[in-house]
Amino acid sequence: MGHSTDEKHEKKEMDTRSLSSSRHPSLNMAYIHKVGVPPKQNLFKEFKATVKETFFSDDPLRPFKDQSGSRKFILGIQAIFPIFEWGRRYNLTKFRGDLIAGLTIASLCIPQDIGYAKLANLAPQYGLYSSFVPPLIYAFMGSSRDIAIGPVAVVSLLLGTLLQNEIDPTTNPTEYRRLAFTATFFAGITQATLGFFRLGFLIDFLSHAAIVGFMGGAAITIALQQLKGFLGIRKFTKKADIISVMHSVWGSVNHGWNWQTIVIGATFLSFLLFAKHIGKRNNKLFWLPAIAPLISVVLSTFFVYITHAEKNGVEIVKHIEKGINPSSVNEIYFHGEYLGKGFRIGMVAGMVALTEAIAIGRTFASMKDYQLDGNKEMVALGAMNIVGSMTSCYVATGSFSRSAVNYMAGCQTAVSNIVMSCVVILTLEFITPLFKYTPNAILSAIIISAVINLIDFQAAILIWKIDKFDFVACLGAFFGVIFLSVEIGLLIAVSISFAKILLQVTRPRTAILGKIPGTTVYRNLQQYPDATKVPGVLIVRIDSAIYFSNSNYVKERILRWLTDEEEQKKVDYQPRIQILIVEMSPVTDIDTSGIHALEELYRSLQKRDLQLILANPGPVVIDKLHASNFTNVIGEDKIFLTVADAVSSCSPKLVEEA
Repeated sequence: MGHSTDEKHEKKEMDTRSLSSSRHPSLNMAYIHKVGVPPKQNLFKEFKATVKETFFSDDPLRPFKDQSGSRKFILGIQAIFPIFEWGRRYNLTKFRGDLIAGLTIASLCIPQDIGYAKLANLAPQYGLYSSFVPPLIYAFMGSSRDIAIGPVAVVSLLLGTLLQNEIDPTTNPTEYRRLAFTATFFAGITQATLGFFRLGFLIDFLSHAAIVGFMGGAAITIALQQLKGFLGIRKFTKKADIISVMHSVWGSVNHGWNWQTIVIGATFLSFLLFAKHIGKRNNKLFWLPAIAPLISVVLSTFFVYITHAEKNGVEIVKHIEKGINPSSVNEIYFHGEYLGKGFRIGMVAGMVALTEAIAIGRTFASMKDYQLDGNKEMVALGAMNIVGSMTSCYVATGSFSRSAVNYMAGCQTAVSNIVMSCVVILTLEFITPLFKYTPNAILSAIIISAVINLIDFQAAILIWKIDKFDFVACLGAFFGVIFLSVEIGLLIAVSISFAKILLQVTRPRTAILGKIPGTTVYRNLQQYPDATKVPGVLIVRIDSAIYFSNSNYVKERILRWLTDEEEQKKVDYQPRIQILIVEMSPVTDIDTSGIHALEELYRSLQKRDLQLILANPGPVVIDKLHASNFTNVIGEDKIFLTVADAVSSCSPKLVEEA
């Protein structure tokens, strides 16, 4: 008897926790399911699951399950240094591909590195240093098979611009160099910290459209900056905006341009662009645009040497320090006024470098169909920049042009980076004196030809077709870079990206639903014009979670829909609205403010003598509706599994008429 009483009590409690689909049974109606209420979750377990999904969604500890202690130690070493995992399967065939790829990207990186160092206002050897140590560290710790590590144009320009705002590289070269190493150190710290604490999702807040605009603007800015070396101008503005640069260029047209320099630059720029065109037309000739920069350097250097063009005003590299990277540990600012400045500059440069590297790594990983661990990549990039800052390197990251060449050359693993590093160290030890007569014009031509690919017109056109707001973000970042400065352009890109997020969160979409003829399906009337409204019923769908940031808007938007519909009904002499059904299947969550908004909506409808019906609330939402006692306020018989159930149960005659 007691057992039977317990069962009845339990059944009654379950019925209280489940929402009845209808209080209007009909013999002709099909069985209507109730909205299920999930069992109560343990608070600690729920919090643990949320944290795990946020920070450990890829389940990084899965390989360690059910393993012995020694095996876990080995797996831990392999997790930190992936080279010990894939290195066991390495063979001569793979090395052949890596050797060719490494030699190819080395021929591309050497002239680029010299030019990029000048872009960062550093001596040429620091560009070569940055293609020696960082690629070696990345080869041991990185998980990408295709990415080629070294200085890149955008980060070099950004770093140079931010650094020279603090210290003049001409009058204080030593302090400038120390601040560059300090910024590189903190760039590495930022990257490694994001990876270690698994905060990689933060870089995803910078939208693709903003990145396209920023990269395009930076490419034009970089190309304009190269007009100094391309035209042989000695006095040139330190500002990066297009107005200052063009004023400096045209202001020196009568007395600052050097025709020999222009001939050298224009000739080899034409050659580089032609080689790139041939490489695109025929994939088998991928090596031609890769070695074209080195060929240009060799030929132009030889030409200047035999003609002594430097005596006629042609600017040359002059001197590149010989030898491998010297230690720079003692040059990093760990205290003093420049510590904070180095941290701020390093954090910005590190985030930009990280965004570029992850984007490149994911692109080539998808092309070769393998998984790229973003957090491991961040730790690897951070470690290589931390070590790099202590070995006279500035911020290095993945280069798109070199990575593309690396991929086309048939690289198999990160060993191609090791091969490239070996070539760079041989260059530093034996070949740097040969660059003495290399004209600055050829370095400018190489950089101009390299950054042209950063201007992605096709991506901008696609962004315009898909999302106009994204296109505004793209243009904002683009014009911000070329008309103001690189850092302001980056700030505009980030601001617009966040503005888009805030707009979508605070102003979610809502839609009026109608019944698809011949079905029990209800869909958006704008998408399906043939769908019909049910007389006396307004069905509204909310396409977002309801939070404090949008709850008031959602309530007011629904009431505006209702007011507009009622006015239209009066004009058309149709029956007034009697029932408001809110379709809640897209509502993934609701907070206290959202509950209050529903309560206010319910009270407003009561004053208008209207019923409020909810359809298909999700497990999180229905649980919170129960916890807030809103289900008792609205009535358990006013919540249904589907819109069709709600309409047929609450207004069967209206359905028949429809």
